[in-house]
Amino acid sequence: MKIWDKGFSVNDKIEKFTVGKDRILDGYLAKYDAIASKAQANMLAKVGIISNEDNAKLQVALDEILVLIDNGNFEIDESYEDIHSKIEAELIIKTGDAGKMIHTARSRNDQVLVAIQLFLREYLGETKAKILELIDIMVQKAEEHQNDLMPGYTHFQAAMPSSFGMWFSAYAENLLSDLYFFDAAYKVADQNPLGSGAGFGTSFPIDRKATTEELGFGEMAVSAVGAQMLRGKTEKSTAVAISMVSGTLSKMSYDLVMYNSQDMGFVKLPKEMTTGSSIMPHKKNPDVFELTRAHCNRLQGLPNDIILTINNLPSGYHRDFQILKEILFEPMVQFNDILDILIFALPQIQITDGFMDQEKYDSIYTVENINHLLQTGTSFRDAYKIVGISVDDGTYVPHKEFKTSHIGSIHNLGLEEIKEKIKRYKG
Repeated sequence: MKIWDKGFSVNDKIEKFTVGKDRILDGYLAKYDAIASKAQANMLAKVGIISNEDNAKLQVALDEILVLIDNGNFEIDESYEDIHSKIEAELIIKTGDAGKMIHTARSRNDQVLVAIQLFLREYLGETKAKILELIDIMVQKAEEHQNDLMPGYTHFQAAMPSSFGMWFSAYAENLLSDLYFFDAAYKVADQNPLGSGAGFGTSFPIDRKATTEELGFGEMAVSAVGAQMLRGKTEKSTAVAISMVSGTLSKMSYDLVMYNSQDMGFVKLPKEMTTGSSIMPHKKNPDVFELTRAHCNRLQGLPNDIILTINNLPSGYHRDFQILKEILFEPMVQFNDILDILIFALPQIQITDGFMDQEKYDSIYTVENINHLLQTGTSFRDAYKIVGISVDDGTYVPHKEFKTSHIGSIHNLGLEEIKEKIKRYKG
C-alpha cells in the first residue's frame, strides 16, 4: 500500500531504490507516528471533520497498534512503503471508513516531520539524563581524588603539577558546557509542525493549538513553509549536540589510554575490563576507551554529513531528506551505547600510588621554585632565569614543600564552584 496510490504501479527497481532503508529505519518512528495520529484524530473530531464515534474507533485502534509497537510485534513488510502507510492500512482494517479519514488535512510531509520532532525531542531528553549521570560520576571521582597529584602535560611533556581532582572536574564542567547544545537542539525539536501539510497549510478549519497541547510541544511552528524547514534543521541540531559531547569524550578517552600505559601508569583498569594479546601474555589493553575514542571521532562528523546531504536546497520538501534517517538514527543509538559503557567503566578506574615520586617528574615543580624565590624578594624575571639555569646545569632541586602540601591552594581546584554550576543547571 502507498498513501499516494493513484492506480498505477511503480517499476520494481525504482521502488526498491526510492524506499531504500525506510522499512527498517521507520521502526524508530512507529511509536511517534501512532501518537501523532491519535492527536490528529482527536483534533479532526474536535473541529467536526470526523464524528466522535469514528474518533473513538481510531483511538482504540491506535492504542492497540502502540501495544504491538511496544512489544516489538509491529513489522513493515514489503507490501507497504513505510511505517505511515502501514499504520493507515491497519487503521482501515480495524475501523473501516474511519481509517480512511485519518489523513484528512494532513500530508505525509508533516506526518513524517512531526514523528521526527517527537522522536528527536524524546531522545534528546533521555540522552541528556545519561550525560548528567556521567557528570555526577566525574564529580564523585573528583572529590575522591582531589588531593591525588598527577603531572599536567603540554606538548606531550610533563609541565606542572595537577591532580586527578582537577582532571575529573574539568571533564564534568566541559560536559556541562556541551549540554547547552543539547538544550538548543531540544528547543528546535520542541516545535509542532503538524497541520502544516505539504508546506502550504490546508483550507480545513483545523486546530493546531489542540495538537500542540496534546503532543506536549512547547510551541507551534507557525508558518507552514517554515515548519517544513525544520526538516534537516532538527536533525542537524541533534547531530551538533552529539558531536560536541563526542569531542569531549574522545579527548577524555585518549587521556585514559595514555594514562593507562606503562610509560605513564597513572591509572589502571580492573583486568576484567581489559582485553589481551594473542601472542604477548602480559598485555592488558584498554580497548573500551580506544573504541570509545574511535566511535566519538566518527560521531563528530555527523553534522558535516548532514550538511553535505541537504546543503543549498531551496525551501519545501525534497526526497533528499529521506537520507537523513540513514545518517543519524543508528549513530544516535550508538552514542547512547557509548554513554552507557562509560557510566559503567569510569567508576571502576583506579589511581596508581607512588608514580609521582619518580625523578623524571621533579622538573614539574620549577614554577613552585620560582614562586618560593618570589616570596624571598627576588623578581619574577630573575627567579625564572635562576631556576632555568639550575635545570640546565643539573643543580635544580625541586621545592619539597609542594610535594607534600598545599595542592588545593595552588590548583584553585574550584570543585565546589563546579558542583554549584551543575546544581544551578539541574534547577
